[in-house]
Amino acid sequence: MAREWSDSSHDGVALMTDAGGKHELQRLIDEMYDQFRDLNDGQVATYIPELAKANPKDFGICIVTEDGRIFEVGDCDRPFTMQSVSKPFTFGMALEELGHQEVYKYVGVEPSGDAFNSITLQDNTNRPFNPMINTGAITVSALLHARHGDKALDFMLSRLSAAAGRQLTIDEDVYQSENRTGHRNRAIAHLLLNFGVVHDEAEAALDLYFRQCAILVTCRDLAMMGATLANMGRNPVTGEPVFEIGCVKDMLSIMFTCGMYDYSGQWAYRVGVPAKSGVSGGVMAVVNRQLGIATYSPPLDARGNSARGIEVCSGLAARLGLHVFDCLNAGSSYLKVVL
Repeated sequence: MAREWSDSSHDGVALMTDAGGKHELQRLIDEMYDQFRDLNDGQVATYIPELAKANPKDFGICIVTEDGRIFEVGDCDRPFTMQSVSKPFTFGMALEELGHQEVYKYVGVEPSGDAFNSITLQDNTNRPFNPMINTGAITVSALLHARHGDKALDFMLSRLSAAAGRQLTIDEDVYQSENRTGHRNRAIAHLLLNFGVVHDEAEAALDLYFRQCAILVTCRDLAMMGATLANMGRNPVTGEPVFEIGCVKDMLSIMFTCGMYDYSGQWAYRVGVPAKSGVSGGVMAVVNRQLGIATYSPPLDARGNSARGIEVCSGLAARLGLHVFDCLNAGSSYLKVVL
């Protein structure tokens, strides 16, 4: 179904409405949806019991342009929790609140080459390798907790809601499930406390991290949040400035090098745009100054990335020439024509 710009909205977010002919981007994501809807690779995450309840057939693709046009197909209204897709956003918040030098005292920016929940730190500094793995993300949450205390969650929700263009909430069932079973993350928090990387209220900081991961979004929300980053930190529909331009650069950089766990090198080689995945099945990708792209599909590959999400983004990058190092710069030329 083709969509064109309209003043109609869903929860405050502008939508595309039916029109005469299909837009090229709509046609493309319709093709991607049909191509991969029956892909059966991957398994739904079970290590957080509540996530195991997800329907493996759920599948959505959404693209939001830097000027706020929305193209979508499939289950783009299905709510799911952000999980690790929240990590680049909280990293950007910490940079704005504390400054680059202070944040880099506690967390590095190097790819780890390990799984997202690996309990490893840099040998020479005892810092987490980067803020996209759990050790680094818990550290970032601790920095925000030290800054804002009991108001830290409201601060996070306010910023993430501004990026999505509507008020976001927390899935209490997923939060409780993570809190009950998150023994590995609890071990990480106390290891960080042992090395003085997080402050003494490590349990409170970890609780903030669990709640951050349990924030509910839709595929459309993630595409809008990606488009906010693509639009230099300003929500393309509401016009609200959400993130400072300098911090957006750092957020996109860390997503490019570390955003897809220990698949990040393959992703940079194959897809070539900044992205972040989450174990609930979301993938958010950003084409700088052009697009926010999101997919939702719960079955994950062995590295914790959505199996359908990887294939969709790979297909879009190949068809649109989106790779940042595309020698023909086909993506920019194509998008200027079709948008």
